[in-house]
Parts: sequence; structure tokens; C-alpha cells
Amino acid sequence: MNALYKLSASIFSSLFVAASAFAETAGQHIDGKQMYFQTPASPIMEKLSNLHDGLLVLITLIVVFVFVLLAYVCIKFSAKNNKNPSKTTHNTTIEVVWTVIPILILVAIAIPSWRLHYEMDVLPQADMTLKVQGHQWFWTYIYPDNGGFSFESRMIPDKEIDPSKGQFRLLSNDNPVVVPVNKVIRVQVTGYDVIHSWAMPAMGVKTDAIPGRLNETWFKATREGVYYGQCSELCGVDHGFMPIELHVVSQEKFDAWVAESKQKFGELNSPATVRIAQAQ
Repeated sequence: MNALYKLSASIFSSLFVAASAFAETAGQHIDGKQMYFQTPASPIMEKLSNLHDGLLVLITLIVVFVFVLLAYVCIKFSAKNNKNPSKTTHNTTIEVVWTVIPILILVAIAIPSWRLHYEMDVLPQADMTLKVQGHQWFWTYIYPDNGGFSFESRMIPDKEIDPSKGQFRLLSNDNPVVVPVNKVIRVQVTGYDVIHSWAMPAMGVKTDAIPGRLNETWFKATREGVYYGQCSELCGVDHGFMPIELHVVSQEKFDAWVAESKQKFGELNSPATVRIAQAQ
């Protein structure tokens, strides 16, 4: 199965590169280039993409095989070509084969799937914690390991979008979330009012934000850049207007941003900080 993944990855890698070459950021709209996943920017998403590509090759082979088999049967055993049809109703060998082979295929799919699910669920030693709270309809972020400052992140209205600053309609935020590159980020997610979902496709992350419950996930960004996600739970009338803008920067730039953010947002225990602490 690993050989199949490597083969499929090599086949589709050029497609991913071609699709991502049209933009420096991941998650923004590219006319005619929305067929593929966002370019992976974390080890987990790379494995998810490889698993997807391998299964795509596998199911394509199965579909082709079944189609050819059906065409052969339709022609070989048609009334025109088979004047004296067989009276056979059972064939033990064939029945065993068409039962065992699908089982083996499912086992071959299940083993790497379970391994990947386990890796996604078990949190490694984290370098920092990011707390996320979903509201109708914006996000609150808290950095407990960097002074405890917090801020709200809202979508920039259409009339205020400035393309010269690299802003995109329905994607850019007034206060993007910032993390350092090549660091394990523990993400603790909860909701304030209704169920939201914090999703960052390029990182392979999607976690529900449920009021009164603290969900936890993680990611490790391996490439600097700007990435976009969105609330992926139907949370109300403005569900489609609470995007996520993630900036992955070097440790030096992150430290500078933290120092600036402490001055900008303060280190006080804001109401949002208290609400997330209570949710724990």
C-alpha cells in the first residue's frame, strides 16, 4: 500500500504544484483551479493528501476493472452469443474470491487510515498553545504562553478590502492569527454561543467549537506564508462570513509580533479569556 501511495503522490504532485503556482497564499480563490486540495503545509496534511491520492488510484482501478468485467459478461453471455445458456447457479470458487478480495482491500485501506487517525488524535509535545473561541460571527484568539493577550478576528468588509495589501474578499481578517514555523501548536477550541468549527485545510485541521466543551487538536506548519480557512459548521446567518487567516512566520518575526501585540491588545484577563478558562 505504501508503494501505491508513493506512486500516486508522484502522479499528482505536478498537479498540486501547478494549482498552487497561481498564488502565493493557500485557500484563496483561483479561477479554474479549485479541483484539488490546498497545497499541504504540515506533515499531517501531507499524509492526508497521500492517502487521498492513493485511494483515488485504487478506486479508479477498481472501477475500470468492474466496467471491463461487466462489458465482457454482457457481450460473452448475451442471447446472441450464447444460444444454450448454462444452468449453473453457484460457483464456490468465484464466491469465495469476490468475498475475500474486497475484504483484503478494505483491510489494506483501514490500516494506514487508523494509523493516520491515531497520529492526528495524539498530541505530541507542544511548543505553544493557541486558544480559539467561536462567536457569532468572529473568532477570539488567546496566547496563554506569550503573556495571555487576546484579540478578536473579524472578516474585513468588502468596501475596506485593499488588494495592494494582499487582502482578499471574504478571506482576509482585521487581526490575523500568527504562529511560528516548524513549531508544534496545540489548539484548544471552544464556542461561546452556538457550534462553530475551526478549519484550516492546508494544516489538515478541522475541530468543532462547542459551547461548554473544550476540544483539542494540533498542527505543525512547515512553510512560512499566509493560509486561509473558514468556519465549517452552519452557525447562523453569517456563517459564510467568519474566515480564518493564519500567518506562519519565522520565530524572530513571531517574537516581534508578540511584543507588538502585548502593547496593542494588552495582557489583561479579558472577558473572552475568562470564558475560555471557565470552559476548561
